[in-house]
Amino acid sequence: MSISRQTLSAVIVTFKSDQVIHDCIQSISDQIKIIVVDNSNDKNFKENIEKKYSNVECILPSSNLGMGPGNNLGLSHVKTDYAIILNPDVILEKNTIQEIINASSKINSFAILAPISDDRKYPNYKIDKKDLHSVNENIPFKVKSVDGFAMVLNLVKINQIENFKNYNYFDENFFMYLENDDLCKRLNEHDQNIFILPKSKIKHLGAKAVSDEYKHQVELSRNWHWIWSKFYYNKKHFGFFVAFLNGFPNFLSACLKFIIYLFLNKAKKKQIYLYRVLGFISALLGKKSSYRPKINN
Repeated sequence: MSISRQTLSAVIVTFKSDQVIHDCIQSISDQIKIIVVDNSNDKNFKENIEKKYSNVECILPSSNLGMGPGNNLGLSHVKTDYAIILNPDVILEKNTIQEIINASSKINSFAILAPISDDRKYPNYKIDKKDLHSVNENIPFKVKSVDGFAMVLNLVKINQIENFKNYNYFDENFFMYLENDDLCKRLNEHDQNIFILPKSKIKHLGAKAVSDEYKHQVELSRNWHWIWSKFYYNKKHFGFFVAFLNGFPNFLSACLKFIIYLFLNKAKKKQIYLYRVLGFISALLGKKSSYRPKINN
């Protein structure tokens, strides 16, 4: 069964994303139901966005869930067979959805399809070296994983796998970073196919999902969670020893940079690397991904 606009919904997790969300929504066909999960629990945002767009439903969780749990919550409200996960700083081209529809009718079996980023310097997929020969600019090609800022989930296919039932798509231990890699790896282990669609393009603004007003707090959160998620991902899939060996150089580098910026009296830089150190220690001790950006509504 191929995708259509009637069988596709969109899920967008937001957090103080007022400056970019409208460009994202307006790039999506109004025939597609959009579910926005706003982690900042902003009632005015919900009221305004639902009033402005008839195809948008905004959900306000009581706390900041992050990306993985936020996407799962959004997906629990999806009534269609397919859902496209988008970051709020992603803009679709005019034919992005149509090319997804076209490709879906030609691929026999898939768990995930992903449009391709228009920035060739930063490909939004990972592929094994042995499969590089399959990369083609005109036809879909299989990959190992895709970035989480734009991915179409075949919910019917994924729901047939026992470990993914009851909206258990993204591992909710991840607050941000690598929840998409984890999902793709788990699907790979069940011999599911993941494709990049080179004719379906999107623009990812990159690190613009949260208003610039909160830039420093978000940067602290990114550094804390980047190193925490990296340790947790490696520990989950490859064991504690691999996680430690893989993460320790980043931890050591962060310690040295913290000391350097301490002596240079660069308060913001010092704080960034301190949070990276704290994220690693928290993961090392087996603590939950607990840090949340300190932002007042």
